[in-house]
Amino acid sequence: MKPAARRPLLLCALAAAAALSFLLVAPPPPLASLLLAFPASPYAGGPKLVFLLAGQSNMAGRGLAPSPLPPPFRPHPRVLRLAASRRWAVAAPPLHADIDTHKACGLGPAMPFAHRLLAGGAESSGLVLGLVPCAVGGTRIWMWAKGEPLYEAAVARARAALAAGGGTLGAVLWFQGESDTIELDDATAYGGRMERLVHDLRADLGIPDLLVIQVGLASGEGNYTDIVREAQKNIELPNVVLVDAMGLPLRDDQLHLSTEAQLRLGVESNDKYHHSLGIFYCRV
Repeated sequence: MKPAARRPLLLCALAAAAALSFLLVAPPPPLASLLLAFPASPYAGGPKLVFLLAGQSNMAGRGLAPSPLPPPFRPHPRVLRLAASRRWAVAAPPLHADIDTHKACGLGPAMPFAHRLLAGGAESSGLVLGLVPCAVGGTRIWMWAKGEPLYEAAVARARAALAAGGGTLGAVLWFQGESDTIELDDATAYGGRMERLVHDLRADLGIPDLLVIQVGLASGEGNYTDIVREAQKNIELPNVVLVDAMGLPLRDDQLHLSTEAQLRLGVESNDKYHHSLGIFYCRV
């Protein structure tokens, strides 16, 4: 695509990012339905092990929600989420309902991740988990660069999460890249942009060894998925680990992970977390 032809698309993407990031930065007006969906928690004021959820639609969740919900997706009193209003509430899917507002959100990997962590002994220790949704569907990695609205909003929400009761940022769960498979220059630049993103997050959050668990793409919107996947697998930074989604079942659109896939991804991400940085338990 010629630069002139791409300009309207880039302007639209920038406008969308700015509008969506406003929801992340500024507390929205009260929404009765969301307050009912995300009730307050008695653990809101205490320390938490916090996880930043960032990326695009497969992190926000597009998995269909069956009724009743499978146990790994159900609310738990010790699993909280930071709402768009920066208020801690009991986590219940869809976690990104007031964040990724331009699409109907469904089930993502974060709730199974949290349930797996509790089953591994965190519940008996009294640990409280804090999930911080920041993902926005359709975003490219350049839209998450330092100085861009989505990046600044994610950093602000991470800081707010730690300030509201204290605790430790355990990891960033990053699932993004499908939109970077459309154009060759985006795909070939992906690795460098991802490494820059990790450097900037660690510097701005003051955590030099911050764990980043990135998901290897299972699908893409364009023809360059393999290039992005290779870039993901070749990130040469410490404490950046890969959970590969390739082979997990997709929905009929062949882009978004199914509910079963999101459950398996959450479990595998937690196993990777335990293997990589279980030391965070003693840092809360």
